Amino acid sequence: MQPWPVLLLARELDIGGSERQLTEIAKALDRSRFEPYVGCFRPDGMRAQELRAAGIPIVHFPVYSFASPATAHEAYRFARYVRRHGIRLVHSFDYPLTAFAIPVARCFTSAVAVSSQRSHRDLIPCGYRRIIRLTDTFADAIVVNCEFLRRHLENDEGVPPENIRVSYNGVDSKRFHGNERDRYGSSVGVVAALRPEKDIATLIEAFAHLQFHYPVKLFIVGSGPELGSLQTIAEEFGISQRCVFAPATSKVADWMHAIDIFVLPSVSEALSNSLMEAMACGCCPVATNVGGNPELIHHCENGFLFEPGDVAGLCRTLEILLENEALRHRIAACAQASVRERFSLEASARRMAEIYTGLIERHDCTSRPN
Repeated sequence: MQPWPVLLLARELDIGGSERQLTEIAKALDRSRFEPYVGCFRPDGMRAQELRAAGIPIVHFPVYSFASPATAHEAYRFARYVRRHGIRLVHSFDYPLTAFAIPVARCFTSAVAVSSQRSHRDLIPCGYRRIIRLTDTFADAIVVNCEFLRRHLENDEGVPPENIRVSYNGVDSKRFHGNERDRYGSSVGVVAALRPEKDIATLIEAFAHLQFHYPVKLFIVGSGPELGSLQTIAEEFGISQRCVFAPATSKVADWMHAIDIFVLPSVSEALSNSLMEAMACGCCPVATNVGGNPELIHHCENGFLFEPGDVAGLCRTLEILLENEALRHRIAACAQASVRERFSLEASARRMAEIYTGLIERHDCTSRPN
């Protein structure tokens, strides 16, 4: 049997969790069963380089505003590309491509149309949110990356449960492992996009209460709109000398190896790639009790959970871990083992392949015309 051509879509191919998972899935799919293609609005960035190096074709649909008349032409190009290459399944990994591709794929091609929901819908801009809810009626299935989002779509958005598929994110154990750890003394840190929902300010404030009692550094690795305000907060708390800001990078594992205690203080989260990668690298994980975090961390077993915005609670947890190195190492080892057993990239690729296979085979039993 010839492999099925599948087209994976994201707005851009640079930093970001969705872009990372798209890239990893495209590279990990069994080439004897699937022939992956990738489409995007913006074709440059670190993920594009990885995809090209893996021999995966990238097609550029230059859509920069849905209000532009050029968007209709790109929608026509998109449908023609899908038909010409015999694409059997189209899978959008973020909301801009869901809004663009899912109605077109469903109405003007015979490809299976699959969308993704990788965060709570309250984080989607209001204008897009209305469109995304409309695409729910066009999609053959919606893939979510954790049970929290499955419940959100079913209970809050009214999506029929039979239309939802769960596929956990996966971690590449060849890149993210705990065998090589750089030591800066004790260190606390986070690797994340610096957006409001990540609430890095809570981490900075908690760290400020600790800095005079422990010889510890704080690493904040990432880029985003909150960078300037977070630097100002660090200055106001007088911790600039112990707080290192570093831009987003493709060398995430190097930073994870420098962090002893990884803190994810988000007020909203699905299944965090960054948290999983930190656990895989042997960091001791601390995260808020929101979204998919409790699906990764069992409190006091392979990590610690605290309530969002609870500076005092986070501070107490950090004090316990900084004072008890043996506990920190034990929790880190348990975290690493749990990710290796439950959230490998291979398991994620197998699950996505199961979803694709089931949908394509079901589609072949129906009679939707071109």
